[in-house]
Amino acid sequence: MNALTLPDIAAQATHHETPLDWVGMAGIAVPIRLAGQSLAAQADIGVNLIEPGARGIHMSRLYLALQALQDQEPDVPALQRLLDVCLDSHRELSDNASLRLHGAVLLQRPALVSPLAGWKAYPFEIRARQDGRRFQVELQLELAYSSTCPCSAALARQLIQQKFSEDFADKSLDHAEIVDWIGSTRGILATPHSQRSSAVLQLRLAADCQELPLLQLLDAAERALGTPVQTAVKRADEQAFALANGQNLMFCEDAARRLHQALRQLPQVGAFRLRVVHAESLHAHDAVAESRWNWSEA
Repeated sequence: MNALTLPDIAAQATHHETPLDWVGMAGIAVPIRLAGQSLAAQADIGVNLIEPGARGIHMSRLYLALQALQDQEPDVPALQRLLDVCLDSHRELSDNASLRLHGAVLLQRPALVSPLAGWKAYPFEIRARQDGRRFQVELQLELAYSSTCPCSAALARQLIQQKFSEDFADKSLDHAEIVDWIGSTRGILATPHSQRSSAVLQLRLAADCQELPLLQLLDAAERALGTPVQTAVKRADEQAFALANGQNLMFCEDAARRLHQALRQLPQVGAFRLRVVHAESLHAHDAVAESRWNWSEA
């Protein structure tokens, strides 16, 4: 029996001759390696369709090209090779290819004082784009931290001062009595408000950057903020965290400026934009700040 030629409907002409900005697939499961670990990511991959008379692209070719990243570290050269393959397989149909990888990387973080450690999830996105003019890679990361309001801290200190003046008016100061007072509920009758906060960092890699600086970016950001959220803790760690918050009072503006300066110091970064959100415990709304450097939407 002779083999039949299978029909290729996508190769037929269309009656609606209109070019398309992007055609592809979203949510493809792909195992990759990132920060030294295997993880399950999802990929969106596609090309534009510049030939208005073509009915469709070859999606299976994009899917097969994506398999080159399976169980591999998606460094910059590997991403460029992948998009080159996508364009080569769509000659005369496309002149632009893009890839988005997204998921969450798990990193083990130590406690502040005790020997405990625990795992934290950091959502990430890797975006790569190739066209006739340039190749570009972006890395986006999200991290959580604690922020204590400077204004609230000042107001709490004022109340404590007033209470101290009331309790010790016309009394000779006794060291032991003062120590006991500070350690009582009378001494800490007011506390500043703090909240779990988040930062989204989106950077474009410098032209000479070959590796994705995921760990360097996270470490620099958490050092700049000073109060990343913790995992496993003992009371000594909780006390150290309270001290860190007290020594790192910040509005959302302060957090954004700290991160801005930290990112400017990373040689792998060619441009960036960032957004911090303080989920206010005082208000029913969030406090938000944004910043960018050398960033163009073009």
